[in-house]
Amino acid sequence: MFPIRVIAPLSGRYLTIMLDALTSIDIEYLRVNPGTPGLYASGVRYRREKGEDWASIPEVLERGWGDCEDLACWRAAELYLSGQLASPFWEEQRRVGGRRLYHIMVRHINGRTEDPSRVLGMR
Repeated sequence: MFPIRVIAPLSGRYLTIMLDALTSIDIEYLRVNPGTPGLYASGVRYRREKGEDWASIPEVLERGWGDCEDLACWRAAELYLSGQLASPFWEEQRRVGGRRLYHIMVRHINGRTEDPSRVLGMR
């Protein structure tokens, strides 16, 4: 599998497009590989990256960890395939040296938010 390497700074619009793309890739992976464990049963953990590589499910499983966009997109994909409407969304956390930092979570159709990164070890 090929990680998506993010080089240019993202605006909110582009970030949303990329989250939708990774979620679609994960949906297709889960359709083709129905025996894939659910995110929370998979044994993967949250780990912050130094860079910004967006990884699909098979890469996350192979390395045993993912960061917020990897985990949120996987979770949204499995929810979608189970008939639950949910999608990854971003929140701007803070700016460091003029650079925006985002955190990715999952929003359910009823408005409830879920943070797979926190569930899987983010402090």
